[in-house]
Amino acid sequence: MIFRYAVNKLCCGKKLDILLVGLGVRPNESYKEVPFMPKARYQIMRNYMPKKGSRGLEMMQSTCTVQANLDYESEQDMIKKTRLAVKIQPIVTALFANSPFYEGSNNGFESLRRHIWTDTDPDRCGVLKVALEEDFCFSKYVDFALSVPMYFVVRENKYLDCSGKSFSDFLSGNLNILPGEKPTIQDWENHLSTIFTEVRLKKIIEVRGADAGNWRRTCALPAFWVGILYGENSISLAESICDQWTFDDIEKLSNDVAKQGLDAEIRGEKVLSLAKDLLEIARSNLLKRNVVDTLGNNESIYLSVLEEILQKKISPARELLKKFDIDYDNSMEKLLRGIAY
Repeated sequence: MIFRYAVNKLCCGKKLDILLVGLGVRPNESYKEVPFMPKARYQIMRNYMPKKGSRGLEMMQSTCTVQANLDYESEQDMIKKTRLAVKIQPIVTALFANSPFYEGSNNGFESLRRHIWTDTDPDRCGVLKVALEEDFCFSKYVDFALSVPMYFVVRENKYLDCSGKSFSDFLSGNLNILPGEKPTIQDWENHLSTIFTEVRLKKIIEVRGADAGNWRRTCALPAFWVGILYGENSISLAESICDQWTFDDIEKLSNDVAKQGLDAEIRGEKVLSLAKDLLEIARSNLLKRNVVDTLGNNESIYLSVLEEILQKKISPARELLKKFDIDYDNSMEKLLRGIAY
């Protein structure tokens, strides 16, 4: 996120007179004060989203996530990784929760970013339910994607508004905006990019549920996911933690962690405890992988910031609230200067 202030020469955004800040939600302004990004697809989304939920424009203009992209080697590998990622994504949301401020004050959430997504567009957001079905596979995901209403089609570098229309009709040549025309692979890839579930499947698996944060947490996110998903043993161990969780369990937890962070529970177990177990699995697998940098350090070094969070037993959001009171004298400008990159 970018904020304009009269910054000193030491700030990395000094040439543009800006501060660069890692937070899950813009902390000091209403989304209505934020200029629109001049991008054609965003104009279509801005017009359509208020028809589906009350907070879509806030999502577009006031939230910020950090994502990790993970590959798979086969359909079966995709199924295992995607299903597990969907189940434990709320744990990751709690661990990275970092959006406690909005419009200049405490907003009452640890991840307001996650909460905003709950009222954005139920057709294309939230927990990827199809991944939890017994017969989940590529074709089942295609069926799900076909059920998601369209946003646009691009022709001659122009975005044609198809919001709310059916891609299945497009496949049949019955899209009224382009009568008789059938989609290209690029049209399909564009459509897949308009699905915003917490875990999204394309040529890779996107895990999308962490608030933006500082550099250490930004590096920790892919390290954690690689530690969990890039090993048969690690997948089995992580799956043993959550194998009985239902869609309703996961959806409730996803909503609860937005408010309660690491204090949320699922089936009587605290997220804090579950996060510790998953982090240990990730660390052990990264040590076993032993992929090293030029200094001989393996990927497990990036998990230390998550261990610090769990030792303190509070999310980055709660830590930020404490610092806001104690270190920054309840001054939003001081806080933003203090946490800027």
